[in-house]
Amino acid sequence: MCAHACHVAGAQQNDYIAMSEISRRDVSGITEKGKSIMMGRLRAMREPLKYVQGRNALLKFQEEMGYMGTRWLFVCSKSGYKACHDKLEESFGQREDYRRYEIFGGVSSHSEIDKMKAIVEEDKIDTVVAVGGGSAVDTAKATAFYTGKHIVIIPTVAATDAPCTGLSVIYNDDHSFDKYLFYPTNPDAVLVDTVVIANAPVKFLIAGMGDALGTFFEGRASIRTESASLEGTGITRAGQALAKLCYDTLRAYGKQAVEACKVHAVTPALEAIVEANVYLSGVGADNVNCAAAHSFYNGVTALGIAHADHGCCVAFGTLVQLVLEGATQEEFDEVQNFCLEVGLPVTLAEIGVTTKEQIASIAEHACVPGETIHNLAGDVQPIELYDAVLQADAMGKRALGQTSC
Repeated sequence: MCAHACHVAGAQQNDYIAMSEISRRDVSGITEKGKSIMMGRLRAMREPLKYVQGRNALLKFQEEMGYMGTRWLFVCSKSGYKACHDKLEESFGQREDYRRYEIFGGVSSHSEIDKMKAIVEEDKIDTVVAVGGGSAVDTAKATAFYTGKHIVIIPTVAATDAPCTGLSVIYNDDHSFDKYLFYPTNPDAVLVDTVVIANAPVKFLIAGMGDALGTFFEGRASIRTESASLEGTGITRAGQALAKLCYDTLRAYGKQAVEACKVHAVTPALEAIVEANVYLSGVGADNVNCAAAHSFYNGVTALGIAHADHGCCVAFGTLVQLVLEGATQEEFDEVQNFCLEVGLPVTLAEIGVTTKEQIASIAEHACVPGETIHNLAGDVQPIELYDAVLQADAMGKRALGQTSC
């Protein structure tokens, strides 16, 4: 899940009044709105209207998505265009649908979105299609939202769960952060061609597993404290079940999928992990919430470490969260062993954090008001997070046979 979105969701959560806090004799004088609040949050589920995944799924694009119109704008990254263009064209066969492919500027900025909006209006586009990674996805989502068009997502890597979520990160034209744009619905459809995923560098699949790893544990923490979902509603049993299935799938197929991706093979294990990274994690996290793992990543970003990958930081942040929660040694070892098995970091050095000053900075930034670390039981303070990071790092060094300072 996008870490910035987790931060905003934490800030947006609304308090509610539990029925037990109000005596029965006071109910008669409460307004209808007040009675609604007393009943707690409405539970809700959000997800893409359609999810399609499989070997050469791009060849079925028109067949699966044709109901959305006949005029298409494909917002592509350079690599996305190269990986997907020919298959997409083949999917249309002899049909005369209008197709326009645009290589976007690399950042989901206002000017880039405005450029795509103008194309939608001028070319009378029915459906906007994202082809690529996170920035292409964010640009296409925003374009479709502002123009009232359908949106389809074609991810070319399985590095995050962003394709299935209902939000974008928007930047100013100087590439500085501007805002988080939340949408009233999730994408109309997500289509994943696992041949494309298998041919991408394996580091992206591993990073996606790191992002997905946090889904169950952060969701569990949110459930324990009766926090709202990422979308601000009550958490459903379905959301909880998806988050648990995500973790179970990672453990069952993670190592096999890494080996398959290394040799660019589409196997049942790879299919399972792609589904976990993209769908189970995305829909699961959307319908539960984030906690300390994503706050840890937000703290790391404040250091400006260029190679601090989102999924890798979330994986180590999950270990930190387990320390904060007082997890048993058995559970901690289970998660740490999974990280070691698939190549996710278990020490700070592996994500580029090398000094205690950096750890202190992470702890301060991760605990600001509105961060989802506050979905944990108790009001986590920077010093508590600082100490938990030290312990998780020491346990990682021990697992790697290194000496802890």
